[in-house]
Amino acid sequence: MRTPVVAGNWKMNGDTASVDSLIDGILVESAILALQRCSLLVFPSYVHLGQVAAKLKGSAISVGVQDVDQRRTGAVTGGVSVQMVKDLGATHALVGHSERRTLFAEDDDTVARKFEECVTGGVIPIVCVGETLAERKQNKTLEVITRQLRAITDRIESKRFGDAMIAYEPVWAIGTGESATPEQAEAVHFGLRQYMKKFDAQLSESIRILYGGSVTPENAKALFTQKNVDGALVGGASLKAKSFAEICKAGEES
Repeated sequence: MRTPVVAGNWKMNGDTASVDSLIDGILVESAILALQRCSLLVFPSYVHLGQVAAKLKGSAISVGVQDVDQRRTGAVTGGVSVQMVKDLGATHALVGHSERRTLFAEDDDTVARKFEECVTGGVIPIVCVGETLAERKQNKTLEVITRQLRAITDRIESKRFGDAMIAYEPVWAIGTGESATPEQAEAVHFGLRQYMKKFDAQLSESIRILYGGSVTPENAKALFTQKNVDGALVGGASLKAKSFAEICKAGEES
């Protein structure tokens, strides 16, 4: 049975003091919740990774990174490898976030290479897929997200997926305050699971598919009640311990 996951993507936010305060708050709030089912992940910036990993060591909250390089080592100025982040305590990594695809021109092949580097290096990848507003209006949502996912399934055998996850994040809902309705999210998540069923039926039942796109305490419960929504990739609301905890509570009660 799939258990829920709530992941906080902090993006390019925070300084040493505010990150300390946020982690302290999340630790307090999660202790009050006494979570049994819902897993928590946080994704700080690279520069705060060591700080966050140290503060969360021994807790039930896992730490991930917002991106990794597709290369293992070498002359890659500014590159950060899977082994580097793993050495600092990261257990998860986002790959293919829409902001990486748009701002850094990452294509499907690059994302697939990053996914493969994660599974090879022992870091759990969460691959992000999603369509633009124009693509949704043209009824191309499933075409786009399955194309993005196919780049990975064409490259990597299902037995190598391990605990990898998928995050559906409609580009039009990220940071806009607009969120897919629970029914819209469920329809896409069902489509993703059907695609994975063709790839590997057993994996399709076990792989967790998260929703990301203006998730808030107000809409989290309705999203989590959907059969194929297994959690949330939270942006702005994860920067406040109280709101993040409320979303975690919705996950726990789903």
